[in-house]
Amino acid sequence: MNDFERMLRDAAGTLPAAPGAAAAERLAERAAGEGLLDVAYAPVDSPLGPLLVAATPRGLARVAYLESWSPDQVLEDLAERVSPRVVEAPERLDEQRRELEDYFTGRRTEFEFPIDWSVLRGFTRKVLRETARIHFGDVRTYADVAAGAGSPRAVRAAGNALGANPMPIVVPCHRVIRTGGALGGYTGGLERKEFLLRLEGSRL
Repeated sequence: MNDFERMLRDAAGTLPAAPGAAAAERLAERAAGEGLLDVAYAPVDSPLGPLLVAATPRGLARVAYLESWSPDQVLEDLAERVSPRVVEAPERLDEQRRELEDYFTGRRTEFEFPIDWSVLRGFTRKVLRETARIHFGDVRTYADVAAGAGSPRAVRAAGNALGANPMPIVVPCHRVIRTGGALGGYTGGLERKEFLLRLEGSRL
């Protein structure tokens, strides 16, 4: 039994039989206080359906469409890629949730909270960092992004990296289209890509 599992076992003895939000918050606070909270997550409602948002102390690490992924799949992925010490802690994601709400209601055109780029590796990180530079209302092609990431001929690899984007919406892979203007693909489905581009008034 590791330290985190032992802490959860000990804390469970102090909780009511059916722990509510306050009990979950106390558990998250205790995990953080003991240095055992590496990833905090929370559900978020959106016009695109339910999302699960997760962050490390460095910044945002995950935005998942829960109609495409189950919560368990997202948490297992975080445990494998980042850390097994994952705790539901909505209060630690207040900034991200507020900025997402502002974005969807038209009050925000860019996100200010930090991103934890360390959860990404190699060419994927280069592609997604280049994608993060695309401004609200603009679009770029897959070829543009590949060139900006330093590999002009790696258009297909850039497309694969965008398809594996763990932080859609915030790292705006929806702003990347095919040469000629076709939408291309999108991890959340083309209807969501179209919605986001319309929301931003993109010039296609």
